[in-house]
Amino acid sequence: MIRNQTKAMLLHDEPVYGITLTAGAPVAGEVLAQAGFDFIMVDNQHGLWDETGTMLAFRSIVLGGGTPMLRVQQNDYYTIGRALDSGALGVIVPMVNSVEDATEAARAMRYPPRGQRSIGPFGAGFLGEDYQQWIDDEVMLAVQIESITAAESAEAILQVEGVDGCWVGPADLAASMGLDLTVERDRALHEETILNVLEACRKTGKVPGIAGRPHNAQEWAARGMRFITVGSDGMLLTDGATAILADLR
Repeated sequence: MIRNQTKAMLLHDEPVYGITLTAGAPVAGEVLAQAGFDFIMVDNQHGLWDETGTMLAFRSIVLGGGTPMLRVQQNDYYTIGRALDSGALGVIVPMVNSVEDATEAARAMRYPPRGQRSIGPFGAGFLGEDYQQWIDDEVMLAVQIESITAAESAEAILQVEGVDGCWVGPADLAASMGLDLTVERDRALHEETILNVLEACRKTGKVPGIAGRPHNAQEWAARGMRFITVGSDGMLLTDGATAILADLR
């Protein structure tokens, strides 16, 4: 079996760093996993992925030594189940705003009696034999806290059995609060709200995560965030190309 090394690190309170794949190129997962990212998140919500590409990306990520994760398009029982059947070891669910939303996501993640996942993991054989015997302990569910409604209900959301942690979406959170992050007062309120979510994770014993950037990932880790993304494949291409051209010119 292939263990979820990212989850194992998180259970030992170690920060893990990941990157988002948006461009629809499966081999990028292998390259970035080999670079040393702990997990690679295939982004089906905003990225350019079809089902075949997603499944190939999971295999490429495992080949590179990383943990394959997926952000699903929506909080849907069948969408989450299909992601797991294709080989995801972690699922990130967007726009979870209530206990009911979290409960719906959790029931899709694990087989009975721990959940209500349907049996039929025909694309997950590459993860190892006897898949159904051990997978419930290896998968990870992170719900996105990315609205003020979710932030205000974070403790209740995170108490839902089967939710392993959260992933704060700072941009959507700011938008939902009507904040202008160029204004110091708004930045302070935004940060306070995120730290309140972090405290909710501490109270419930769940993993705190955030969509970070290279310039602030270590700062968030120092504050207690553990499940941290630092950008995307598109960002790496843009930044790398810009830096090379700046040197050339």
